[in-house]
Amino acid sequence: MPTLNNPANDVSLFDTPSIASKLPQVGTTIFTLMSALAAEKKAVNLGQGFPDFDCDPALLDAVTLAMKNGFNQYPPMTGVPALREAIALKIESIYGHRYNPQSEITITAGATQALLTSILCCVRTGDEVIVIEPAFDSYLPAIALAGGKAVCVQMEVDESGYAVPWDKVAAAITNKTRLILINSPHNPTGSILRASDLQKLADIVRGTDILLLSDEVYEHMVYDGMQHESVCRHPELAARTFVVSSFGKTYHVTGWKIGYVAAPAELMKEFHKVHQFSLFSVNTPMQHAIAAYMANPQPYLTLPTFYQRKRDLFRDGLANTRFKLLPADGTYFQCVDYRAISDLPENDFAQWLTAEIGVAAIPVSAFYNEPKNSGIVRFCFAKKEETLKTALERLSKI
Repeated sequence: MPTLNNPANDVSLFDTPSIASKLPQVGTTIFTLMSALAAEKKAVNLGQGFPDFDCDPALLDAVTLAMKNGFNQYPPMTGVPALREAIALKIESIYGHRYNPQSEITITAGATQALLTSILCCVRTGDEVIVIEPAFDSYLPAIALAGGKAVCVQMEVDESGYAVPWDKVAAAITNKTRLILINSPHNPTGSILRASDLQKLADIVRGTDILLLSDEVYEHMVYDGMQHESVCRHPELAARTFVVSSFGKTYHVTGWKIGYVAAPAELMKEFHKVHQFSLFSVNTPMQHAIAAYMANPQPYLTLPTFYQRKRDLFRDGLANTRFKLLPADGTYFQCVDYRAISDLPENDFAQWLTAEIGVAAIPVSAFYNEPKNSGIVRFCFAKKEETLKTALERLSKI
């Protein structure tokens, strides 16, 4: 019988075969780096986008009850029927579009898996995917894994905020364009698409076979009385779109990694072919718990008011600093222009801010395929009031 001190058991004596990376450009994410630096420097972490407060205890009780009631084995591949029905009812009540819960809604392991699976099921080698930058960091690797080519179109930014240049989106379309990826409310900029934006998008794709992937994980975080313009509101667009959302964002449980995708049945058939062999199913008791919790719509209907209070507190505090505020119409992110403070590149400024001032932020340059320094960083205000006040006290000293 081999012993632990036998040289034959020493893996270091043997060569490990190398792998030709499918993602040679990918390293450690900026979120991991900045969170590690924040922990090291004991900084207030307004970088990574997660709350520092707990979810509703009633939701936790619902999970416990589901476990005690025996919902601990595999659920259906597409998700617990009660949860799919609850999602269909929510979408219909808010956006006026009825998805068939049996064939057009699938529960996923968070929005990131929903995005990846959507891309893998429809993008093939050589296909082009139009991505509007700045863009969430999972988009480009997902396209690369599918063998596609990302065609990036940069948002325009001025004192009125970020906006999609739809003329440039139209100009980027070729006969290889398979998919256009949109995100509203938008991470990292906090901007939102209006009805006029969706009309311009419809004009662009009408008469083509181009599909759409709409990342709407912050759908319940739109402020100042404005409404979220979901693709679900627009039948012409909904007919060609995978719509993605996230319970983690809505119910303050980002670590649960539960989301969903809604799409026409023909698109969902292809989605399922990838989903069933990459994941198959999602945590059963949490699905039952969320389904029961969704019977009361107030938690998501009151979310705009809940987060607008935090946004306004944070913006009011920043107004007394040298940071220049950009509009924050949605999400729980606030972008600021720091060029009146420093001429450091964004990554260097974010590290300086974390190490020397004690507040972590994310450089917006991290959300571009090619290096871009606009002098803008992103703060997350999904924090307790005392957390935000501590951060503001430190930022006011700059």
